[in-house]
Amino acid sequence: MLRHSTMETPAGPFTLVVADSGAVRASGFTTDVPGLVRLIHPRLVEAAEPADDVGAPQAAVRAYFAGDLTALDAVAVEQHTTGLFMAHAWHVMRDIKPGDPVTYSHYAELAGRPAAIRAAAAACARNAVALIVPCHRVLRTDGSLGGYRWGLPVKSWLLEHESAE
Repeated sequence: MLRHSTMETPAGPFTLVVADSGAVRASGFTTDVPGLVRLIHPRLVEAAEPADDVGAPQAAVRAYFAGDLTALDAVAVEQHTTGLFMAHAWHVMRDIKPGDPVTYSHYAELAGRPAAIRAAAAACARNAVALIVPCHRVLRTDGSLGGYRWGLPVKSWLLEHESAE
């Protein structure tokens, strides 16, 4: 069974979809729970029910917005893909530090495939666990924001929050 909870944040409403194990399977700056559940790989989808609080992941998100930018580092995540590069790229993405965004090309290098810039961008686009797997920390090669599923104002706010600390 999955549980979901939406909380207000300075960047907008944020919803977490969490497994019984406590691992986050989807998250994003939205109140659209069915939309978030659609981002979860079919192997990991279960029925989802509302909860007032989903425990440690929600506490970590609160701490992040309160200024503890490393609070999300310990949050367990479950994402599934059939592509080995994608899984590895999501793992590597979690090592991108707050206040130190990287370009898609540098992210591809960090993931071990410097020529795979489009694959690195695809890893960002297919990331179902926004904020915790910090795809917002990946920028275009020219340093501009690029895209973000939850909108460029949210991405900009997050990057500013992380650079202000």
